[in-house]
Amino acid sequence: MNVMQEPSAARLEAAIAMLERLVGFDTESSKSNLALVAAVETYLRECGADYVKIPNAIGDKAALFITIGPKIDGGVVLSGHTDVVPVEGQSWSSDPFQLRREEGRLYGRGACDMKGFDSICLAMIPEFQKAALSRPIHILLSYDEETTCRGSLDTIRRFGADLPRPGAILVGEPTLMQVADAHKAIVTYRTIVHGHEAHSSKPYLGANAVETACDLVTELYRFNEELGRRGDPSGRFDPPASTIEVGVIHGGTARNILAKQCAFDWEFRSLPDTPQNLALAHLESYIARVALPNLTRNAKDASIETFAEVEVPGLGPAPGSVAESLALKLARSNSTISVPYATEAGQFQAAGAPTVVCGPGSIDQAHQPDEFLEIAQVEAGIEFMRRLAKELS
Repeated sequence: MNVMQEPSAARLEAAIAMLERLVGFDTESSKSNLALVAAVETYLRECGADYVKIPNAIGDKAALFITIGPKIDGGVVLSGHTDVVPVEGQSWSSDPFQLRREEGRLYGRGACDMKGFDSICLAMIPEFQKAALSRPIHILLSYDEETTCRGSLDTIRRFGADLPRPGAILVGEPTLMQVADAHKAIVTYRTIVHGHEAHSSKPYLGANAVETACDLVTELYRFNEELGRRGDPSGRFDPPASTIEVGVIHGGTARNILAKQCAFDWEFRSLPDTPQNLALAHLESYIARVALPNLTRNAKDASIETFAEVEVPGLGPAPGSVAESLALKLARSNSTISVPYATEAGQFQAAGAPTVVCGPGSIDQAHQPDEFLEIAQVEAGIEFMRRLAKELS
């Protein structure tokens, strides 16, 4: 039986069964993914598939790099992450870590983002093994994508060393099986204003960190409006500009005390051709010219510091790349899209690997209560993988 003759219904049920297993593991990014990894390892040994386990520095998480076919350069990596976002505070209709099948949908945390893609890849291993692959298919299951996008970096650094150097990377984030060749970059920051406490009746004796922090937040939103006016020359992104957002602010001890400290967390999502440090440079310039002189007017020991927490590169379009051409052929499409969210794709591209994003499900369902994946999207993903196996045979 060749790869195209496998019963579709049987492969679909295998993928759903795999998804049920993966959803059953609570792999919130703050927790270990090792139980899930161990279950996948057991499955891989049953399949006779070759793999390398790549633990993180402290050993509480690991990535898996699986190879089907010849161990040579030039293969295709199917990349997915194993971590999920929290369910705390969300109202679910059923247990988020128990897959629920209802009216053509598969409900569960991570079903869409992105254990559905992982499950399709793993369920397809028997068919990949039966194909006479002339180039390998690799499956990379990473961690920490939802927090830092750094869980794939240890694997990437080994490409061309003790792991084969791939010819193309297909990142399976949810795109409704459309081929995305571009997404924004993201940098997250924390800015801390250090003031000087004093009684609120005599503000000239201190420096109010809350006041300065509010001024800085206001300036960031002024710059955000300017970025909106600059727009997106490519016309491909929604929203059509680089954006700034402040999500958390905290400071002070009482309303009649000038705040000693105030911190706020913010992010910059930049278009692929925009410097990732643009917003930071703008803020630092404003601090030097305006905010810090005002803050230190009555308190020479006052200060302001900003540090980056997470930096994820954008994915820039590369028309005609190996990854784009292959994915368009497999998706039976002749056009690409852009997506507004960041993925691990930018890490692969930064390392020199042609990369696109293409996977089952809609990002509109990701991170939501009652997150779901349409069964029709699982079927589409299976057919995509079957065409990949045929293409590489």
